[in-house]
Amino acid sequence: MTGVSLKQIRKAYGTLEVIHGVDIEIEKGEFVVFVGPSGCGKSTLLRMIAGLEEITGGDLHIHGQRVNNVDPSHRGVAMVFQTYALYPHMTVDQNMGFGLRMNGTPRAEVARRVAEAARILQIEDLLDRKPRQLSGGQRQRVAIGRAIVRHPEVFLFDEPLSNLDAELRVATRLELAKLHQQLAGSTMIYVTHDQVEAMTLADKIVVLRKGRVEQIGRPMALYENPANLFVAGFIGSPKMNFLDLTDDNAGGFRFADESRLRLEGPAADRVAVLGARADQMKLVAAGSGHFTGTVSVVERLGDSEFVYVRTGWGQELVVRVEGGSDIPVGLETGIALSGRTHFFDSDGQSLPGIAVTAG
Repeated sequence: MTGVSLKQIRKAYGTLEVIHGVDIEIEKGEFVVFVGPSGCGKSTLLRMIAGLEEITGGDLHIHGQRVNNVDPSHRGVAMVFQTYALYPHMTVDQNMGFGLRMNGTPRAEVARRVAEAARILQIEDLLDRKPRQLSGGQRQRVAIGRAIVRHPEVFLFDEPLSNLDAELRVATRLELAKLHQQLAGSTMIYVTHDQVEAMTLADKIVVLRKGRVEQIGRPMALYENPANLFVAGFIGSPKMNFLDLTDDNAGGFRFADESRLRLEGPAADRVAVLGARADQMKLVAAGSGHFTGTVSVVERLGDSEFVYVRTGWGQELVVRVEGGSDIPVGLETGIALSGRTHFFDSDGQSLPGIAVTAG
């Protein structure tokens, strides 16, 4: 059953169109993440779903009902903002139950729902505190609790972790994943510019750029089969290495240092860019492999290391190796393609079914 459906949704401010005919189908109970760089339109889309932005064109359905002109309070959605927006003079208990009290919900029902949300979020011992007595992570949980007590059909999260430090971001991200499991059947739509959050939280990711959908799919589907150069470079950390290829008119392709590569596949003659992730390349002896370079930086992360290699034509590539490699900066090394590679045409579109046959 579809939870939220966007059909040809457009948004314009006067003559400036910022959302260009977006189509997205979100199933009931899915955790969907809108991800993309700043200014791509992800928060604008979320606000249109919430009813905080007017829809210029298209149709928005929530659980089968067209809600383009329905008041936000009657859409069955609850939104958690980037800022906590807690009332400083109220306790946690009062903050969480405020919306229900304003809607005339009986006092006993308010107390029951607040207690239920506090249990889910493990903040029962904080109910008598005021926001100034809470940490950033605790305040965010209170903001989420304020949404939970409304028993919405759809939760909307607008970059809720961006104000937290790195350690709290990880902890709260895990709590959100557990929350989705606990609130079985609740649809969650989450906006972030952080692709790590998208990969770790989402059932389905919507990648946006300049108000358009670039690709929709499950996290690993986008990671393994990006539709274009933008998605390939945006999903994955570190970002994919891209190398320009030139047809050598002799049945192969060459890199900028004149080293050659032979490809086969139905669209091999259209290849313009080769893409390889850090773990799809390996370091080999200098003078061997597909091309050579010099180690410029080594990031040591414990169980793994990212080795940055500057090629002879000045491009820097990153290769993942096992931890404890003791690779020195300045080492001349070869680089070989060791795993699945990706190929793109001159328009940046993915070309599937192409394989490297020889260097």
